[in-house]
Amino acid sequence: MAVTDGTVVWVGEDRPGRALHPDAEIIELDGAFVTPAFVDTHVHVTALGLMLTGLDLTGARSRRECLDLVRRYAEEQDDAVIWGHGWDETTWTDDPGAPTTTELDAAAPGRMVYLARIDVHSAAASSLLRRAGGVDDAETPVTAEDHHRVRAAARELLTAAQRARSRTAALDSAAANGIVAVHECAGPDISGREDLRELLAHPHGVEVRAYWGQPVTTAAEAKALLAETGAAGLGGDLFVDGAIGSRTAWLHEPYADRPDTGNAYLDVDTIAAHLRACTEARIQAGFHVIGDASVAAVVEAFERVAGELGGPAVAACGHRLEHVEMITAEQAATLGGLGVVASVQPVFDELWGGDHGLYAQALGRDRAATLNPFAAMAAAGVSLAFGSDAPVTPVEPWAMLRAAVNHRTEGSGVSPRAAFSAATRGAWRAGGVRDGLAGTLVPGAPASYAVWEAGELVVTAAKDSVQRWSTDPRSRVPALPHLDPESPSPVCLRTVHRGETIYER
Repeated sequence: MAVTDGTVVWVGEDRPGRALHPDAEIIELDGAFVTPAFVDTHVHVTALGLMLTGLDLTGARSRRECLDLVRRYAEEQDDAVIWGHGWDETTWTDDPGAPTTTELDAAAPGRMVYLARIDVHSAAASSLLRRAGGVDDAETPVTAEDHHRVRAAARELLTAAQRARSRTAALDSAAANGIVAVHECAGPDISGREDLRELLAHPHGVEVRAYWGQPVTTAAEAKALLAETGAAGLGGDLFVDGAIGSRTAWLHEPYADRPDTGNAYLDVDTIAAHLRACTEARIQAGFHVIGDASVAAVVEAFERVAGELGGPAVAACGHRLEHVEMITAEQAATLGGLGVVASVQPVFDELWGGDHGLYAQALGRDRAATLNPFAAMAAAGVSLAFGSDAPVTPVEPWAMLRAAVNHRTEGSGVSPRAAFSAATRGAWRAGGVRDGLAGTLVPGAPASYAVWEAGELVVTAAKDSVQRWSTDPRSRVPALPHLDPESPSPVCLRTVHRGETIYER
């Protein structure tokens, strides 16, 4: 492959390539292999960095161990706020239940403590921080508006140096995993405008495309908000509902383990108004949508706006839905016909799917088996793009591809070729790049690629096994590693974006 001025100019056999480009700088791969670089379509950069540089609770195996981690961190660090992430009480069998306010006060006396649950839709917080956020001293984690208030109070305690260090750590991690671009899903209740402004000004080789999750009602308001925030679209985590783990996803029927149906943050009229305004302004809109009731509300809004402005006008914007976990085939067909992109997170199914996982606990096995139907969505014409929702799941693209291929529900996974496309070409399309070149390595494409330690390559056809890669030249996907559940991830040796090396091992 030959690259000039950040663009691929030639791909072919080695000997003629050297003859055609005699003065080129030669980089020998020594058995390594090259792929188009990855794009992560759903991240929270600063929050990811705070976990990488601070208190990571994802490995806690019990409430006691979680509290011990908090206690040790409090003894070693004097930060104004103890910011932690990743506890998941559904995996704790010997010591179940979320950390209580009293327990946090005992683990870190006199300290402000904010511990986001793994899905970041609820958080345990110390009594001091709860009071700072204007929230009562209940023992249970905060959710919904109370969570937003407590998180905002915790954000105010972070220093500029902490935030900058966190962003660098997060983007460094992305580059080290072969990722050249991320889609930041920001909003007034998530990270705030100051965080977004700082992120967009933060110098780094990883490209950041920002989304701002705040509803508007007119095209003029949409254009003004885009200009004020510096965002590329008005979507991402614009919450229609919450998350299944925190029992805040909006459902038609009650949860299996409690009598309520979750939270509805936006109604159909508000969703339609935002979608109409963005479509008229030719701005990409989007929504965070997980539960079946929230999906139904969004589909109704899309149908309403398409009836008013026409399907082609809606489709031209490439509007997005984030997560969209509980979707029927009929709803997928409607959205596919309107050019909607689904930014989905395959590792959700790996973490929480199956007969005994979180989904089954919260929804019952029958409903749980319908979640994240990637194959049905793709078959209905919905364009898939893959993301991590980091820090909810790790920034590890190969693990994400394995999860998409080896779905816990038979028939819901996608082929390795489709999975790789959703993390490259499909991810660029989700960010508005529709030139047919981004995410490939053909003449004329941006020279955005990663070099990987090879390991075992597969050269047989995809039809032989879902664990094998296609060598069909029409797919633009070369032979690549196994994606069976136990296969190790390739190791990134170099990441290049538009001809510039942004990571080298």
